[in-house]
Amino acid sequence: MLVILIRTFLLYFIVIFAMRMMGKRQAGELQTSELVVAIMISDVASIPMQNTGVPLLSGIVPIVTLLVSEIIVSFVVLKNRKIRHILSGTPSVIICHGKIDEKEMRKQRYNIEDLMEELRVGGYGDISQIEYALLETSGQISVIPKTKARPLTVEDINLKLNQEQIPHTIIYDGVLDKKELKKSGKDENWLCKQLHKNGIKHLSDVFIAATDTNGDLFVQAKEKKK
Repeated sequence: MLVILIRTFLLYFIVIFAMRMMGKRQAGELQTSELVVAIMISDVASIPMQNTGVPLLSGIVPIVTLLVSEIIVSFVVLKNRKIRHILSGTPSVIICHGKIDEKEMRKQRYNIEDLMEELRVGGYGDISQIEYALLETSGQISVIPKTKARPLTVEDINLKLNQEQIPHTIIYDGVLDKKELKKSGKDENWLCKQLHKNGIKHLSDVFIAATDTNGDLFVQAKEKKK
């Protein structure tokens, strides 16, 4: 039992490492080759995990081989457009000028129910408001609305706003992250002053402190134990 437990933990971390090396795509955004590799890795890892008679290397070697193959293919696809089109395909226009392209829908084997669901999720319930809708190679729907239907932007109303910043979590559960503090462009003196303004004297009393998109500090103190 202990051997199975150790093998499972080891293979678990190896698979996580392999998936991290493949990039930061979400499962629904994987390209065809990436999805195939992900499925094959999970199958290969399950064999030595279930059968202790199979050497652990029989699972590790194929996983590493698949990972290296995927990295090589990704590099080649990055450099060669023709190969990229062969392996990943190209986006398909399924709505053009507010009209569904039935021929392209049949070609991609994409039904109306799935299309309408994706459009509703994107906030478009009326097809006539859509100029173009493209079925991406990842299976996602990208929508370009007609001019009259597109959301109003700050530029449209000539509103002047400061450029937003990246939020940074500076303190979590009483622990100061000095790297995040430095990235936020602030220092410890500024942080102490902000905490005092919120009635907090010690870092250990902070549950979370984070800068927002305007550079201001949001602070939440820990709940006091009864």
